[in-house]
Amino acid sequence: MNEWFDIARDAGRLAIEAHGVVGLRLARLARGGKRGRAESRRMVTEKAQALVEANVAAARALLSGDGASAIAHETIGIYRRRVRGNRRRLTPRWWCWW
Repeated sequence: MNEWFDIARDAGRLAIEAHGVVGLRLARLARGGKRGRAESRRMVTEKAQALVEANVAAARALLSGDGASAIAHETIGIYRRRVRGNRRRLTPRWWCWW
């Protein structure tokens, strides 16, 4: 299949997963307290770290001669791993019955 189709599919999945994480984070922030404050700080620092990690990966891929599709795929992968980790961390344990 077309590699750009795969990238578009992965970006769509990332968007759906990120939407769920936004809801989980809003719930945590709405509860407030120590956990809410810690989540707001973590949210900001995590975004900055993910941006730096994606930029380093893109620069490394450019220097090694990879194409634009490889760079896009790697960047989406970096953000997707972060989003997946946040979803696992923020989902209440009682919700994970599997």
